[in-house]
Amino acid sequence: MNVKENAAVIKDSIERACSKVERDPAEVTTIAVTKYVSTERAREAMEAGIVNLGENRKEGFLEKYSRIGDEAKWHFIGSLQSRKVKDVIAQMDVLHSLDRKSLAKEIDKRAETAVSCFVQVNISGEDSKHGLETEDVLPFIRMLENYPKVRVVGLMTMAPHIEDEEKLRAIFRQLRALRDKVRNENMAHAPCEYLSMGMSNDYTVAIEEGATHIRIGTSLVGNETYGGE
Repeated sequence: MNVKENAAVIKDSIERACSKVERDPAEVTTIAVTKYVSTERAREAMEAGIVNLGENRKEGFLEKYSRIGDEAKWHFIGSLQSRKVKDVIAQMDVLHSLDRKSLAKEIDKRAETAVSCFVQVNISGEDSKHGLETEDVLPFIRMLENYPKVRVVGLMTMAPHIEDEEKLRAIFRQLRALRDKVRNENMAHAPCEYLSMGMSNDYTVAIEEGATHIRIGTSLVGNETYGGE
C-alpha cells in the first residue's frame, strides 16, 4: 500500500479504538515518524492529511525542514544533546524527549519563545530507554519553573516491543496516572495535558489508554533506508 492508503487504514484504526472507549478521534494527533524515509515520502504523508512530522536526529530534521519548512508542524522525538539545541530550536515546534536539567537550561538559553515539551519517562525501566524514573518526574517538573522558556505540555514514554497487551496497557496506564498527578498540581508552566505514547505496533492500545499523540513510522510511511522504527 502507498502512504495515502496506509493513512486511511490508520485513521480507521484510530476511530475504532476511540469508539471502544468513547473518545473523540479529534483528540488524537498522529505524528508521521519520517526518520527512515525521504522528504518525498514525508510529503506524501502531508498530502494524506498528516502535517505533524517527527524526526529524531538533527541532520535528518534540518534536511527535511530545509525543503518543507513551516508547511509541517515539527516534532523532535529523539534524545536531544544539549549542544545541538542551538541548531534546531528555532525550527522545532514540539520536543518529546525532555529528561534532564542541562537540556532545559539550554532550551531556556536559546529559545526566543516558550517551547512545548513532553517530559520523557522510562516507565518500563529498560536500560536501553531514555527518560526519567517515575519517582523523579514531579520534582523535575517543579524544578522547571526556573526555566520560563520550557512549557511542559505532557508526558512521553516508549513501551517495549512486546506482544503482551496487558503489559502494554499497564505501562500506558502508569503514564496516564502520572500525567494526572502532574496536571493536578496546577503549575502554570506545566499544564501537562497530553500523553505522547504509542507507535506502529501498539498505538491502538495506547489510544484506548488515553494517548493524545501517537508516533507512527513503519506502518504509515514505510522504511526506505536504514532499518526499522
